[in-house]
Amino acid sequence: MKLILSPQDLAINGASPAFEKPLHVGRPNIGSREAFLKYTEEIFDRRWLSNDGPVLKEFEQRIAAHHDVKHCVAMCNGTVALEIAIRALGLEGEVIIPSYTFIATAHALHWQAITPVFADINPVTHTLDPDAVRRMITPRTTGIIGVHLWGRNAPIEALQTIADEHGLKLMFDAAHAFGCSYKGTMVGNFGACEVLSFHATKFFNTFEGGAVLTNNDDLAKTIRLMRNFGFSGVDNVIHPGTNGKMIEIVAAMGMVNLDAIDNVVEANQRNYQAYYEGLSSLPGISLLTFDESEFNSYQYVVMEVCEKCPVTRDKIIQALHTENILARKYFWPGCHNMMPYRELYPHAGLMLANTQYVADRVIVLPTGTAIDYKIVKTVTSVIQILIESES
Repeated sequence: MKLILSPQDLAINGASPAFEKPLHVGRPNIGSREAFLKYTEEIFDRRWLSNDGPVLKEFEQRIAAHHDVKHCVAMCNGTVALEIAIRALGLEGEVIIPSYTFIATAHALHWQAITPVFADINPVTHTLDPDAVRRMITPRTTGIIGVHLWGRNAPIEALQTIADEHGLKLMFDAAHAFGCSYKGTMVGNFGACEVLSFHATKFFNTFEGGAVLTNNDDLAKTIRLMRNFGFSGVDNVIHPGTNGKMIEIVAAMGMVNLDAIDNVVEANQRNYQAYYEGLSSLPGISLLTFDESEFNSYQYVVMEVCEKCPVTRDKIIQALHTENILARKYFWPGCHNMMPYRELYPHAGLMLANTQYVADRVIVLPTGTAIDYKIVKTVTSVIQILIESES
């Protein structure tokens, strides 16, 4: 790594890249190797690898306690958790979601022959606009899936009001909101249920995994049945189901990373402040802010490039990639512009002006425990030099 000080140090001007190895968004945060190996030895000794083992049960209890919610049902991944939650709630017909989200939110519906209806977002918050949601309700609408983005909550109260008025089910995709809060209440306590992702790139990971959080006893019971083929005891299937179980070794990774979670939050917050110092004064550049009165993981450093910036968003991305800084254009170009939705709903974009506006502005920058102040300084130097050279 080199600390960039002048335009001549940029790879686009003939120098070597700022980083010898690629600097990725979402590089995994990993806890104690020794603690994980201890869990591994215990799992080997017990020869209990799956099917509600003791590590999984303790993991679910700790995740539920961390979010102050009654039930955590852990799954093999977040997408399966979404699919099972959707089916357990009895959603069908049409379900309203944002297009500005990871494609899994839409796929979890389409995979089950449910039509995802894309509503526009608030360009400031990047989450669903309640007025846009109201405009998309039809007689076939059965539910709403709000998405908490960047660790910032969807408009929970407004969406709940809409759901209550129209007799709709409301759930949340909380893949970005592990350990976050709204008005002092932890994520997991809103809507009928909320779905977490523990994918390797997330702030908190279990290698791969996910979970459904809920305070509804009956819903939790149904979801537990559904993740294990509908089995209730031995040789007794009482409900349709699939295989969504989380295995013991994955739960062990979760236990280790949960012990390290405070250190990850501290590292993310330091990185965010360093990015803010380096970027906040640049013309046409802004960073999404967080409510410091709430719990937040600072998992994402989200930079917006507006019309006042002398350099386009895509040119900044290109320059960063040349330096081996693999920043990302989340969630470009929006689910409605991806297959199969681009062909199924070719005119959806007419109702999604804010979605397109935000998707064309956002850059997500690397952070996490693998990043420190010097690395952030190098990343911000690339952006500073590029913008200053065009000013």
